[in-house]
Amino acid sequence: MRRNYSLGNRKVAIIGAGYVGSSIAYALALRDIARQIVLIDVNVEKTKGEAKDIRHGLSGMGTADLYAGDYSDCVDCDMIIITAGRGRRPGETRFDLTNENVKIIKSVIDSIKPYYTRGIILVISNPVDILTFKAAEWMSLPNGMVFGSGCILDSSRFVRVIADYVGLSTGVVNGYVVGEHGEGQVPVWSHVTVGGIPIAEYCSDVGLKWDDKIKKELAQKTRTMGSEIIAAKERTHYGIATCVCQLADAVINFRPTIMSVSSVLMGEHGVRDVALSVPSVVGPAGVQQRIREKWNPEEYRGFFDAVEHIRMAHSMVEV
Repeated sequence: MRRNYSLGNRKVAIIGAGYVGSSIAYALALRDIARQIVLIDVNVEKTKGEAKDIRHGLSGMGTADLYAGDYSDCVDCDMIIITAGRGRRPGETRFDLTNENVKIIKSVIDSIKPYYTRGIILVISNPVDILTFKAAEWMSLPNGMVFGSGCILDSSRFVRVIADYVGLSTGVVNGYVVGEHGEGQVPVWSHVTVGGIPIAEYCSDVGLKWDDKIKKELAQKTRTMGSEIIAAKERTHYGIATCVCQLADAVINFRPTIMSVSSVLMGEHGVRDVALSVPSVVGPAGVQQRIREKWNPEEYRGFFDAVEHIRMAHSMVEV
């Protein structure tokens, strides 16, 4: 049953009720982050089934009102999460999805706009950097109110890989990935710490090997994790669902955080008119600030290579 709440009602709409959208709805409900969660998809019967399946387990935990709806339910949302689009198949890159998913996102944005009154729009669909740029262009909202999940999952994987290497929990490892969500991702080794200690110093202190070869191996493992999961089970969805919970909590529960997410750059690192991931303050207004920390020359080169790669991909987009 649908209920009406006042502004600031912690309402989230999820466009797309496939594996990713449904996993996000499930994770948000378990974490009790949103009060209202509405699933929207062209496959109405499947959407109703997904919503019922999640609702049936909430009586003993959580307070979310979760239901299947339509685009009219985008009214007064604090956050609209777009997961619609085709996912990668084994052997595909994210850019293989570009033209097909650009058309889908255009249709989604056209359907949202008549009912949009407020709220942040988060793009999950791939290739996320291109789709974020196009969604921001089509929505014409203030900069940062449309942003993409970008490198948040890559950064989480990066931290996991480092934690496994040093044999510690992820809670003591701090690190992130910038640039493109894909092959052009750039691990920012110059800012990786273990227990607040630069990783090279930490490894030296505890007798762990640390050199360029180790860094390349860990970066490559991070880069290929998504493809390996898709090869094994044909899709990824749990990891991104968990990461989206962090973003949703920051936005709708007023708990600003810093994450490497994708948004249209406005001169940061000398770059404009392209959406890429940099560490950003995410809060109720979306991407509220992009942090301009300094990287080493190799990291800058990787980032600018990603800029050119995304620009070239933009030139090939067909709408």
